[in-house]
Amino acid sequence: MRPAPSQEEVRRQNLGALLRHVHVHGATTRAELTTTLGLNRSTIGALTADLAGVGLVSEGTPKETGRAGRPSLVVRPESTRVYAYAYSVEVDRLRAARVGLGGAVLDRRELDRPRGLLAAEAALLLAGAVKEMQQVVPADAICVGTGVAVCGMVRREDGLVRLGPTTGWVDEPIGAALGAELGLDVPVTVGNVADAAAFAEHARGVAAGCDNVIYLYGDVGVGAGIIAGGRRLTGHGGYGGEVGHMKVVRDGMPCECGARGCWETEIGEHGLLRAAGRSDARGREALLAVFDAADRGDARAQTAVRQAGDWLGFGVANLVNVFNPEMVIFGGTMRDLYLAAAAQIRSRLNSNALGACLEHVRLRTPKLGEDAPLIGAAELAFERLLADPLDVG
Repeated sequence: MRPAPSQEEVRRQNLGALLRHVHVHGATTRAELTTTLGLNRSTIGALTADLAGVGLVSEGTPKETGRAGRPSLVVRPESTRVYAYAYSVEVDRLRAARVGLGGAVLDRRELDRPRGLLAAEAALLLAGAVKEMQQVVPADAICVGTGVAVCGMVRREDGLVRLGPTTGWVDEPIGAALGAELGLDVPVTVGNVADAAAFAEHARGVAAGCDNVIYLYGDVGVGAGIIAGGRRLTGHGGYGGEVGHMKVVRDGMPCECGARGCWETEIGEHGLLRAAGRSDARGREALLAVFDAADRGDARAQTAVRQAGDWLGFGVANLVNVFNPEMVIFGGTMRDLYLAAAAQIRSRLNSNALGACLEHVRLRTPKLGEDAPLIGAAELAFERLLADPLDVG
């Protein structure tokens, strides 16, 4: 039998639970914390005092409540003082942001990413964006971590991108490269972009309160972030969620992973542009042009969109049957395809998914929009702090 946790361990767990609640839900009264966390008022008071003492939260009186009696103090995250850097490495762009405790985006930069750019080159560009942001960081502010969301298969133990077919990366050490360029004395946590986006939407987006979620993210390729039983499902090494490489067509079109007939060859950028007769085009704008042409009555574009929508519904039906989610979220280019071909997607889903699995599933677009990967990368960075708030710095 495991020994009972010590008083110090219990205290640190409670500190983490309180800080996590304020981080996710924002300003909260002591009374609400007492009810939510199931602790007595004196314990809540002591915990908030500890967190305030290390500069993670502040306390103050609420605005006019209209109620008689002494109002309960409000606990707020120190969003401008405590922050993490977040990065999203996508096929055609690099994004960097400074995100405060509580999820507020305090500053951001966006750069074009030439296709073929390797990890060391991407790290150099991102570090330059951070140096710009650092010029306006308050002197007493504390950086508690760095999170990176990458399109590719990320090894959990060290953040090595084992394979990024759409970025051209093989065994690229983006975490180590970025850490060396930044020179910050904080850990760099790397995760898959779809997994990071799912993490963000589950914590503070459209999937808040849902314990079983699939977030489909499209760029050139397609991946998924999966929440099962309230926990991120990333697999043994961290490579879970590569749903774009489900084989759906025997001896189908070649995929950038080296195989043939992968799902993303039918619903990803290349497949949709090929079907629309625009194989020479590429990028998000080219995809949006196809959707616009279909809207305006272009017959070939309409056929391409219907075909891709049918394939998207086909794959989602299989995922619904396997994971029985409460919600499926369509992010990145999958959002654009979902909005353009909702009828085909729902039709295929209704015909292929098991009735019992369909009963409660909802199809949604991200509440956090294009910021979901960035916010998710920040959430990865904040995890160490939320697990042990007194270990800050």
